[in-house]
Amino acid sequence: MLTPVTDADGAPFWQYAARGELRVQSCADCGEPRFPPRPCCPHCQSFATEWRQVSGRGRIWSYVVPHPPLLPDYAEQAPYNVIVVELTDSPRIRLVGNLVTEAGAALNSLSPDRVRIGARVQVVFTGTGLPQWILERP
Repeated sequence: MLTPVTDADGAPFWQYAARGELRVQSCADCGEPRFPPRPCCPHCQSFATEWRQVSGRGRIWSYVVPHPPLLPDYAEQAPYNVIVVELTDSPRIRLVGNLVTEAGAALNSLSPDRVRIGARVQVVFTGTGLPQWILERP
């Protein structure tokens, strides 16, 4: 399975996720949240940053069910979903992940016909700190 590639700007995201915290990089000067992490604020051009914890709640903004799987290592789990989540407390931030039945569940643990744009979701974390999503009301 794929593992996240980290760089200096994004490393804190993964460190917090490994502790079960969803945080987004924000500008320490103007407060603008940004994702993906980067050194400079696109709003005010400041290099001052901080990592703010967010609720982990959001809604499915978009999704896809890859057929056939795009990567051979994922073939066993097909069909599975890949969702884009718009965060409730930072609506301009959208994160990619999988909708599953519980933290650490297989990518195909939820039938693709249960995925709906607009559905409310909550972040959960695998044992390795990879964010996944579950339905707020299953």
